Amino acid sequence: MPAGTKETSHDHQQAQQFFFILKENATFEIDKEKIIVIAQERIHINAGSIHQINNETDEELEFLLSSQPSTINDRFVL
Repeated sequence: MPAGTKETSHDHQQAQQFFFILKENATFEIDKEKIIVIAQERIHINAGSIHQINNETDEELEFLLSSQPSTINDRFVL
């Protein structure tokens, strides 16, 4: 994820998500709470939680993302 970028706020009604941060720090906004996740740490986001990931660093953010079940047709931008 390029430096200084952010995803739009959204939710998934069915899918839960698991992020594992590989490089840099990720700033998440989950249900209006700001959470910073550093490299080599993880975060779980429950289905139905309004969230977005932001890269507030000057470097590229790298992470792994797993969604269960798939987010196909299950992304609702707010």
